[in-house]
Amino acid sequence: MSSNPTSVAHDQIHLPVLSSPLDGKTAKTGASVFTDKGYSLEDYNGLFITDRINALNFRHRMSQPGYFSSWHVAGDPTLIIVRSGTLRITLRNGDYRDFAAGDMFIAQDYLQDNEIFDDDIHGHTAELIGDHPLLAVHIKLSAREDETAVI
Repeated sequence: MSSNPTSVAHDQIHLPVLSSPLDGKTAKTGASVFTDKGYSLEDYNGLFITDRINALNFRHRMSQPGYFSSWHVAGDPTLIIVRSGTLRITLRNGDYRDFAAGDMFIAQDYLQDNEIFDDDIHGHTAELIGDHPLLAVHIKLSAREDETAVI
């Protein structure tokens, strides 16, 4: 129930990450959660920049007002950069975050191989809030990061 845009400190940038923790006892995927990931910024003569982050492809996205996507997982990690409109991502526990123009986050909640989606546990919803279309860029990252927490 909060908005949590990207934060930048002098030596680090933090991005919200939507991920799937693993149950330490069953090794099954739990409910999606938001965490934050920090990326170190290196000083190149006053230009502060992260190390390279590989990507497979990118796509432009447009959704009209009223757009709603029911419970799903992102699958492969995707950096989403919102250009206009407000996208609300809601978790199973009712928590949500709103992402507006200029915000970005990584969606990387997914199921383990051979695991079946459980409508009572897995995923998140995505909803366009307000009367303006959503314009966003989706950048498919090259590999899943080892950011999956164990609960």
